[in-house]
Amino acid sequence: SVPRCYLNKQLATVRVLKGDPAELSCTVSKDNVTGTWFKDGLKLTSMDGVVFERKGFVHKLIINKAEDIHAGKYRFEGGDVKTEASIFVEDPPQVDKVLLKNLTSVPTVAKAGEGVKLRIPFEGRGPIRAAWLKDRMELGDDTRIRVDKTDTCTTLSISSCDRRDCGDYKVRLKNDSGVLEINLKLVVIDKPQPPAGPIKIVESSANNITIQWKPPKDDGGKPVQRYLVERQQVGRNDWETLGETPRSCTSFTTSKVEEEMSYYFRVRAMNAEGVSDALESGEVKAAGKASPGAPDPPEIISASRDTITISWKAPRKTGTSQIMGYIVQKRKKGTVTWLPVTNVPVKDKKLKVTSLKKGVQYEFRVAAVNAAGTGQPSDPSESAFARDPTKSPGQVQDLKVSSSDSSSVTLTWNKPEVQDGNDVKGYEVEMRPCNSVSWTKCCTLPAESTSCRVQGLQAREKLFLRVRALSDSGPGEASELEARAGAAAPTVSPRLLIDDTVKSFLVIKAGNPIRVKIPFEGSPEPVVTWFKDGLPLPSRAAVSTEGGSTQLLLKAAEFSDSGTYTVELGDGLGKRETFSFQVQVTDIPQPPGAIQLEENVPNTVTVTWHPSASEQWEKNLYYTVLKRESQKGLWHVLGDLIYNNKFTFTRVVPGRDYYFRVVAKNDLGASDPSETVQPWRIWKKKAEFRVKAQTYRGVNQNQPPRFLVPLKCHVVVTGSECRMSCAVGGHPPPKITWYKDSRDLSRDANYFCTNDFGVCSLVVLGVTKQDEGEYMVEASNEVGCAFSKAFLAIKGNL
Repeated sequence: SVPRCYLNKQLATVRVLKGDPAELSCTVSKDNVTGTWFKDGLKLTSMDGVVFERKGFVHKLIINKAEDIHAGKYRFEGGDVKTEASIFVEDPPQVDKVLLKNLTSVPTVAKAGEGVKLRIPFEGRGPIRAAWLKDRMELGDDTRIRVDKTDTCTTLSISSCDRRDCGDYKVRLKNDSGVLEINLKLVVIDKPQPPAGPIKIVESSANNITIQWKPPKDDGGKPVQRYLVERQQVGRNDWETLGETPRSCTSFTTSKVEEEMSYYFRVRAMNAEGVSDALESGEVKAAGKASPGAPDPPEIISASRDTITISWKAPRKTGTSQIMGYIVQKRKKGTVTWLPVTNVPVKDKKLKVTSLKKGVQYEFRVAAVNAAGTGQPSDPSESAFARDPTKSPGQVQDLKVSSSDSSSVTLTWNKPEVQDGNDVKGYEVEMRPCNSVSWTKCCTLPAESTSCRVQGLQAREKLFLRVRALSDSGPGEASELEARAGAAAPTVSPRLLIDDTVKSFLVIKAGNPIRVKIPFEGSPEPVVTWFKDGLPLPSRAAVSTEGGSTQLLLKAAEFSDSGTYTVELGDGLGKRETFSFQVQVTDIPQPPGAIQLEENVPNTVTVTWHPSASEQWEKNLYYTVLKRESQKGLWHVLGDLIYNNKFTFTRVVPGRDYYFRVVAKNDLGASDPSETVQPWRIWKKKAEFRVKAQTYRGVNQNQPPRFLVPLKCHVVVTGSECRMSCAVGGHPPPKITWYKDSRDLSRDANYFCTNDFGVCSLVVLGVTKQDEGEYMVEASNEVGCAFSKAFLAIKGNL
C-alpha cells in the first residue's frame, strides 16, 4: 500500500504590522504533494501581493506587504493533510515622525489670555480612541477647555489660557493594535504675581524707614526685572514713586520722612510681560527723636607711666538716629568727680588717654552722642594704674604637636605662669624649615587661644616651630620644638562600585520606600551629588553619605517619584563619574469594568470590557482573558498580553456553556477579576436529513458494526484542545458510547461528543493532567458490537 502523507510542521498563526512582509509555511512528508490554499473558506488562485511557493517538502504563502485585506484565516490542503492558521494585520496609531519630534522637543509657549490649539494628526486602523491627560487626569470639555476628535486627528483647544494651564500634557492614542503616547509641554507666560508679603518694617526712625518683602511666588514664567516702590501719606489720596530696586534686592530705604508722620507703602514686581498688582503695607509711623542708651563699661587695653588705652562697644539702643561720637570721662579711684578727657566727641571706639599722673589708679566711662543729644553714661571701667610694666611674659608651658597630616601640623600649649602687671594679651607662632635660619611669622592669636594649626606644608616636611606669649611690654621668651608633616594619602580617582546588587531599573509599589545604596571609592573623599531627571532632588528625598557609600531614601513612594535618578561623583578638579537608574512607581491594577459578550461572527464570541481605571497612570497595563465550561470547572487562559479591551474566541463548541473572566495585569501583579455571571451558549442547530431507502427484495441489509478508521493515540500539551476521531460502519446505524478508563463519558460535561454520518469525534477542551489515560469508543447495534482504543498522553509526562 502507498504510505499516507502527513504533516511534519503545521501552519502557525502570525501577527504582522501593516506594510511589513508576512509568511505562512508548513512541511509535509512527501515532496510530490500539490497543495491548495484557502482564505476564510474560499480557494485562493491569485491574490494581490500574495505569492505561493513550494520547495520540496515545504509549502509557503508569502505576502510582500501586508494590508488589511490579507488578514484572515488561511488553510492549506494537500494529499491527506490539512492545516490552518490566521494572519492578523496590526495597524497601531502613528504620528508623523518630524511632527512628533517638533511637538515633544520644543514646548508650546502662549501668553495669558490668548487661545491655544494643539492639533495632533494621526494614522492607524480605526476606531482610534484619543485621550488628553494632564497630571494623570483625563481632560474633558468645560467652559475653557475643549477636546475634539475626528477619524484622522485630535485637537485640544483652550479658549483663554492662564498660568494654571502650564505643565506636562499627554496624548494617548489607542486602537485594537496598540497604544501611542505623546508627551507635550505647555508654557503660559504672564505678568508676575504681587511680591510675597507681608511688608516687613526693618527700621523706622526719625530720619529713615526701611521696608522688606519677598519675591513673588509666581514670576509669570519670565524672570522679575525690578521692583517699583511707592508711598502714600496717611490722609492723602495720591501715591508718590520713591524708586526702583533690582530683582536681587528685596528691601528699600527712604530718608524722605517726617518725624511722627504715618505712611503707607506698596511694592510691585515687573517682568517683560508687565507689572504685577501691588503688595501694600499697613500704617507705618516715623519715630520721634530719642537719645541712645548706655554702652557697656570700657575695657583697659594697656597702661604705661602716663597713658592708659581703653576701648568700648556701641550701645545696644542707638536711639532714633545714627551715633555721631562718644563722650569719654575719667576719675581717680575713690573720688566722685568725673572729668572730660576730650573737648569734642570721639568718633572711634578706642582712645589713648594721656597726661596721667604716674602711679595713680584711674577709672573711665563713656556716653554715646546722636542728633537727639548725649545718652546715658556707662558704668565705670575696672581701675588701672598709670605705670610701666616691669617684666615680659614667661614661656608658654607644655608646647607639643597634638596631630598632623600630609599638609598641616597642629600645636597645643598652656598659658605661661602669671606675673604681676604682665597679663598675656596674645600669642605669636613662627616657623622655619630645617635648612634655613630665618623665622617666618605664621599667625598671631588672642589670649584665649592655646592651639594653632600650621597649614600649607609638604608631605613628610621637617621644620621647627616656636610660640611666644605677648603682653603690653612686648613678646616673652619663645618655646621651640621640631615637627614633621605626615605622609600623603594615596590619590584614588573617584569611582562608583556598581555590582549586581545595584539595579538599573526598579519597579516600586506606591507607598513603599525607595531605598538605593551605592558604594564608591576615592581619595580625597569625592563630592556626591544626586539628581532626578537632571534636576535637584525633591525636598522629600533624603541622602546620606558615609563610610564609602551614598544612599537615597524616599520613605513613601508616589507616582510623581517615577523618573531617572543620577548619582555623580566629583573630585573638585573637573573629573566626574555618574550612574543613572530608572524608577517606576506603580501599583497593583484596579479590576476591569463590566464584560459584554457578542456573537459578531457565527460560532465565535467577542468579549469586550470597560478599561481598568489604572490605565490612566499605568503605561504597561495589559489584560488576560480566561474561560471555563462549567460553573465549577477550572479556568483556562484564552489570551494574554492583550493591550486593548476586546478579544474574540473562535473555538466555540455549540451546545456548551461558557463563563469568561478578564484580569488586568502589570509588573506588580494582577487585579481582582471581572467575570460574567450568566453562561454563554451557542445553540447547536440540528440539520434535517431525509434519506430515501432503497427497497430490496429478499435481501437482509443488517450488518454488525465495524471500524473503517480506528482511533489513534494523541500526545498534546496541557491547556490545548484534543479531538479524537474514528469512522464506523454498520446497519442499523450503531449506537456510539465513549469511555475513559472504563468510565462512561456520555453525561460528563467536560467532554463533547459528535456523530456525523458515522464519523465519530470526542473533543477534550483545555486538556489537563486528569485527562491523560486510555480512551475507548464502543459501536453497537442489534447485530453486534465493536471496539476501538487509543491512549492520550500529556507532553512532558512521557
